[in-house]
Amino acid sequence: MSPRTCQAAAKCSRAPAGLAEVPVPVKCRCATDSRVGSARDKIVTVLGAQEAERKFETLLNYLSHPPAFTTVRVNTHLASVKHVKDLLLEEINKQFKGLSVPILQHPDVWDMLLIPVIGPRKNINKQPSEVIVGAHCGNAVLRGAHVYVPGIMSASRFMKAGDVVSVYSDIEGKCKKGAKEFDGKKVFLGNGISELSRNEMFSLSSPLKGIGIRMTEPVYLSPSFDNVLSSALFLQNLPSAVVSHVLNPQPGEKILDMCAAPGGKTTHIAALMHDQGEVIALDKIPNKVEKIKQNAALLHLNCIRAFCYNGTKALGKVENGQVTGGPPFSPESFDRILLDAPCSGMGQRPNMAYTWTLKEVTSYQPLQRKLFTVAVQLLKPGGVLVYSTCTVTLAENEEQVAWALKAFPCLQLQPQEPHVGGPGMVGAGLSLDQLKQLQRFDPSIIPLKGTDITSVRNASREDMIWLANKDCIGFFIAKFVKCESV
Repeated sequence: MSPRTCQAAAKCSRAPAGLAEVPVPVKCRCATDSRVGSARDKIVTVLGAQEAERKFETLLNYLSHPPAFTTVRVNTHLASVKHVKDLLLEEINKQFKGLSVPILQHPDVWDMLLIPVIGPRKNINKQPSEVIVGAHCGNAVLRGAHVYVPGIMSASRFMKAGDVVSVYSDIEGKCKKGAKEFDGKKVFLGNGISELSRNEMFSLSSPLKGIGIRMTEPVYLSPSFDNVLSSALFLQNLPSAVVSHVLNPQPGEKILDMCAAPGGKTTHIAALMHDQGEVIALDKIPNKVEKIKQNAALLHLNCIRAFCYNGTKALGKVENGQVTGGPPFSPESFDRILLDAPCSGMGQRPNMAYTWTLKEVTSYQPLQRKLFTVAVQLLKPGGVLVYSTCTVTLAENEEQVAWALKAFPCLQLQPQEPHVGGPGMVGAGLSLDQLKQLQRFDPSIIPLKGTDITSVRNASREDMIWLANKDCIGFFIAKFVKCESV
């Protein structure tokens, strides 16, 4: 699958309504296991068991579908929003073969463009020749990607290049690589044209990496961004772009992105600073650091310096007056810090296959607190710290805010601008005023509806913006200011 269009995916065998090949989806362990996660326990105490169970089921159903809009961020360092919007309209018109789909500029997140997703489309004729892809690849296809060879698990015995095939996602991960047929649980993703024969796809002598199936009739119609305006735009979820605006970086400042890969927020910060100042990006995995550097180069941003380094160890001290410019860093050396913390990912969409365990979900809170503690010490007095996650659990979000305010009296919770998400969730002991200062994006708060081209054309601009703000990934943002030195 394309590294550019693939969205982060986790692993519960819950197929989108109307798409399942199996009549009854299997619930994930975190919904049925007696070892229910601590965050869900706390929600139960606030809402009651029955209402909490309903909300949890609703959330899982939403997470198995893609958001209602494909969202792209314009690289304003190189081009204007209007210019890129005009080019994108031409590209989408070409991809959709004349089907007119509007592109909206977000009124509050001004560098974001919104493209309605059409689907699920139910009148697609399934083909006798089948291709099975892995869950990660399947999630990317639901968001507009073509099928890349590494994501293909199985193909029909006599499939040739040029054949029209039906593509399915193996949502339980049980399909063996190279299989000629698969009878397990699978979700129909749409039809496409094979670029290669079966023998070429599974050749042991020369493994391929290009497009294996070019999707022509996807269940969810969304544009492909493979090699499309690569330096002018960046495929990014709406809440992920809101974060950088909330941080509000200024030209000439020194900014730290503590957990930066793959670099979407890092490059956004640099663009908002007009590439003036210094943006330090950290990640502890070497190939992810290379991805940050590649994205910075692709978007022609020169103020970014990426380091392979563990953020929990980023605090150090300068010896003998020597300053290297890299980690570890002296205390109180950054004007603003973004901590987009490692998390359980229980907000990523679409995810058709989840296998969260209690151990996995609860493992993130201690790590997040370690990173947060380092961030506070690295932040200058008067500096801004933004904490964000792509999850909806109370333990990783509002509980962390409550902990931070008690652990660090030097911090004050701040209002956010722009504020397009909802307030925080009750249950962590925060006041109503404090909850209003948080941004929580919870896609399960509105009814889940399909979209067809007629409804898109008849909808008002205001209604579409409202939907884009609600029907997105699950996400959380908190903003703090450091009032004094520690």
